[in-house]
Amino acid sequence: MGHGSSKEDGSSSSSDEDAKPSRISRVKHRLRRHRLRRRRRSDSSHKKLFAAEDFAGIAHLTLINAEMKFKDKWLACVSFGEQTFRTNVSTETDKPVWNCERKLLLEKNGPLVARISVFETNRLSKNNLIGYCEINLLDYLTQDSDSDFGTFDLIDPGSSDKVVGCVRISCNVEDYDEDGKLSLSEFSELINAFGNNLAASKKEELFKAADKNGDGVVSLDELAELLALQQETEPIMNCCPVCGEVVEGGDKLNSLIHLSLCFDEGTGNQVMTGGFLTDKQASYGWMFKLSEWAHFSSYRFGLNSGSSASHILVFDRKTKRLVEELIDTKIVLSMRTIYQSKIGLGLMDKGAKEILQSISERQGRQMNTVESAKEIPKFVEFFKDQINMAEVKYPLEHFKTFNEFFVRELKPGARTIASIERDDVAVCAADCRLMAFKSVEDSLRFWIKGRKFSIQGLLGKEVCSNAFIDGSLVIFRLAPQDYHRFHLPVSGTIGKFVNIPGCLYTVNPIAVNSKYCNVFTENKRVVTIISTAEFGKVAFVAIGATMVGSITFVKKEGDFVKKGEEFGYFSFGGSTVICVFEKGAIDIDDDLLANSGRSLETLVSVGMTLGVSKKKPGSGGLPNLENCVLRN
Repeated sequence: MGHGSSKEDGSSSSSDEDAKPSRISRVKHRLRRHRLRRRRRSDSSHKKLFAAEDFAGIAHLTLINAEMKFKDKWLACVSFGEQTFRTNVSTETDKPVWNCERKLLLEKNGPLVARISVFETNRLSKNNLIGYCEINLLDYLTQDSDSDFGTFDLIDPGSSDKVVGCVRISCNVEDYDEDGKLSLSEFSELINAFGNNLAASKKEELFKAADKNGDGVVSLDELAELLALQQETEPIMNCCPVCGEVVEGGDKLNSLIHLSLCFDEGTGNQVMTGGFLTDKQASYGWMFKLSEWAHFSSYRFGLNSGSSASHILVFDRKTKRLVEELIDTKIVLSMRTIYQSKIGLGLMDKGAKEILQSISERQGRQMNTVESAKEIPKFVEFFKDQINMAEVKYPLEHFKTFNEFFVRELKPGARTIASIERDDVAVCAADCRLMAFKSVEDSLRFWIKGRKFSIQGLLGKEVCSNAFIDGSLVIFRLAPQDYHRFHLPVSGTIGKFVNIPGCLYTVNPIAVNSKYCNVFTENKRVVTIISTAEFGKVAFVAIGATMVGSITFVKKEGDFVKKGEEFGYFSFGGSTVICVFEKGAIDIDDDLLANSGRSLETLVSVGMTLGVSKKKPGSGGLPNLENCVLRN
């Protein structure tokens, strides 16, 4: 792709070599710098404990350079699992050079795909995403090649067939060059810095133990392994010298992982800055950092209240990566004002509720006009990284109104229905952000904060039965950019449709997480029961929301339906589906429950596995079913 085959000039020597600080002083400086940096960040990449069977290795990824179609100042981000790292800003305008590296922990059944995003940096508050690529690190590391280097096309986020540049990387399994190794004197100085008198008196003995290959120097890998081993028997240190976190004794594997990831320097290249959750956060400019400092906004997943309601983060089940939901800043501020204060909800009680409903209905009518079609390209551009037009059944010019596009159909086969032949496997009902709970009590503890929520209030007296009271609850929240047709999660017979009138509050987490608002029990909704052989009765609730013009069903009472079939669609706006299963009817997939237990929504697609029936004899469980089916 036009790149040279040689490394960038990261190893060139200087005439004033003698004036450089010693290698050990540079290591100590790095330790101090990293400790300060990481103390300022609330997250830690090492807190999760791993069993030996889950550990797949540590990949050493280096972003070398890129070649772009136009000139600018560039930075790159690497997103992997729930972590994101960023490079420095390159001063080369058309062929940015970074030579930035990072270690990434590989887990079996964990994230394997790294996303590299390249941003132009000409904006004050945030930078502009120009191109990205996704690399399966396990495939890359196991390919039949003698080279660690590779070049990948950068794809325009708004058009999957448009290439805007390319990026060159190196990736291998942990290795260090000469500059990353410590002599006996440097090793001794570092041991002294740990402040352990007993260890300091045994420096030579420890050095020999660490120098596994007998080459007279100790690599940072060997140092990390020594420290991990010593933690089991005679700890050299009480806490990690890089991040300051306490390192527990008796757990060699996790100590080794922790120390290896912390000791991530040594090649002479710059290390990517960590502590970010998404590439969007990592790309923000100084104005956003100022808002964080002033506690006006914060960036973390969990309940969306106060400053944390400024950014909504979800876990992408397909890529196993955190992503930020796109939403206009002005809308976020408005929702925080209305839904997270007594004053805002007080206005609702004094007539604003009726005004909101009137506006929603009028906006719904507007989106059915021919004039509304001009909003479609703007909508697609705003959500360009989250709407895949290649999946849509018809091209943009086919849609004559905005609502026609909003309820767009997908091409046949665009969504794979998991275990289609097995009715004891329930599937996700929508492209959405999902929360799943074994009981209503769990949902109230981790997500729904409205003081009046109950199953009786949700389903209404006509539909609710005692079997649902202590049942499992699954919430499918559709954002405006999502495919807005909902599908059947189970096979069975459709019961009576019961319309429950109500408000049109937003279903955004900012409202759902508010103690002042009762979104699900006060909003307009339609409830029906699906009678199944495998799950008993399943309550299906379609809930309208702000700007939703209507809820339309394509099935009727008495129809026998198969899971994955289309059930209906929401017109313009955000909306939600809730399914309530009878107590003891379903084993919800472990990953969905785990994320929900962290108050973290999971981004899913129609047809992904939801859970397995507990009622069917001999179904004996597919506890890890979510790891062995196709995910869209």
